[in-house]
Amino acid sequence: MLARTKFRECLAEWVWRSFPLREVLCRGAKQESKNSVANCWPTSGDDLTNHELMSRIGNKAVEIPDKVKVNVGDGGQVSVEGPKGKLQWTLPREIRASVQDNRVSVVREAETRSAKALHGLSRSLVHNMVRGVSEGFTKQLEIEGVGFRAAVQGSNLNLSLGFSHPLAFPIPKDIKITVADNTKITIQGVDKKLVGQVAADIRSFYPPEPYKGKGVRYAGEQIRRKVGKTVQ
Repeated sequence: MLARTKFRECLAEWVWRSFPLREVLCRGAKQESKNSVANCWPTSGDDLTNHELMSRIGNKAVEIPDKVKVNVGDGGQVSVEGPKGKLQWTLPREIRASVQDNRVSVVREAETRSAKALHGLSRSLVHNMVRGVSEGFTKQLEIEGVGFRAAVQGSNLNLSLGFSHPLAFPIPKDIKITVADNTKITIQGVDKKLVGQVAADIRSFYPPEPYKGKGVRYAGEQIRRKVGKTVQ
């Protein structure tokens, strides 16, 4: 009993001596942490406006090439016309655009989280519109498999992918599809979103399987192969 009481007294004395030192150490560590955070380069928030060197996609102006016309309406309607065609899109309510010196500048009218997200998105979409009407976008597909082939007939793309019947894919109005060597499909258009969606729809008919690699794949796509069962 006496040993237990003596142990408690020693423990209480040790705790009393240790706690002030611990508080001082924690206080110093917190101050050092605050100083290091203050010296770090900000990656988000309102402090970004204080650093002119920080770059954002939304702050970059879109260069307008030759033979391309960009008009911005009062309601945020953006129309782009060029050698390849014409595109139209309406900006979100919190985003505004202006054309000056062959450049399209996109700005946001609020500092909310959604406005900041839409700022970079709107600039990227306008850039894709300008690039689409001047250069166009292209997606290429490859067909792998014995007897698998494709052919364009009228306004449809006929696909023979090992099913009991051929598949007819209707070609959208603003999309051009060509087939080379019966297995290489080229999709061209001015709308990047539509070109990518058409390529994804065609690929979805027979995605490449991992055992023999048969199916429709993007050009240059790497397929992770699996080892099939072996007969012993």
